[in-house]
Amino acid sequence: MNLPEIHDFLGCRTPDAWVHEALHQQDVMLLDHRNCEFKAAATALSLIAKYSQHVELINFMSRLAREELVHHEQVLRIMKKRKISLRPISASRYASSLRATVRTHEPHKLVDTLVVGAFIEARSCERFEALVPRLDEELGKFYFGLLKSEARHFQGYLKFAYQYGEAADVVKAIERVQVVESELITSPDSEFRFHSGVPA
Repeated sequence: MNLPEIHDFLGCRTPDAWVHEALHQQDVMLLDHRNCEFKAAATALSLIAKYSQHVELINFMSRLAREELVHHEQVLRIMKKRKISLRPISASRYASSLRATVRTHEPHKLVDTLVVGAFIEARSCERFEALVPRLDEELGKFYFGLLKSEARHFQGYLKFAYQYGEAADVVKAIERVQVVESELITSPDSEFRFHSGVPA
């Protein structure tokens, strides 16, 4: 699947070194992927709670939260089938570093939060795309399906950023976050996670 819109949005592609590490550490990849799906649902729910006056946004986030929880359950089923036991693993630096770019005052806080959400969904989509041809049939098929839903989520986050912000400000926010996101993806990272950088 060609994803030019997402490739244009992201400042870089996933390095091959990360893909190789993911193939060697599929248990950690699935454990962290499960955590990511849960956190994505939690983020959507927190946006519903904080911005309850925005009806279109809460309807979108409600659907997104349900979808992410379904994905969470699907990852759990795959892990059970593959006899991968649940165990706690630390979060990567990725999401917290992106959230550190969010301005603290409204309406810029909402705009930045939505832009960060768009980057997380876009990177997830791009990573699924990089992995699909290299995975076994079952996991490849599952990730191909997720790729399409992450692309939809990316488009939704971005649409609402433009809806609730000034276009010029949204563009500046995208440019600012893109620099940080690219650095996180292309710089050495001491631990492997779904959104980690280059394995150190």
